[in-house]
Amino acid sequence: MASTGTAAQEAGDADGDWEYRPVHLPGDVTRLTAAVRLAIQAESGGWELSRVRLYPGGVRKVWLRRKRSLSMLPEPTF
Repeated sequence: MASTGTAAQEAGDADGDWEYRPVHLPGDVTRLTAAVRLAIQAESGGWELSRVRLYPGGVRKVWLRRKRSLSMLPEPTF
């Protein structure tokens, strides 16, 4: 079962071999638009989906993760 998240994930810090970044998507962003935005980040920055929470009003909080590396990879931009 997936972990429930840590303080490091909440803060966008590195956790072991993984680096986490929280992304907030407003309620007016459609599911398709959110998927496209996240796919672009996955392709350009090496991010993958770690967790998604859907809140009342349609607001989404997404955690992206990627393996830590010495090279500088671009940050997610929305």
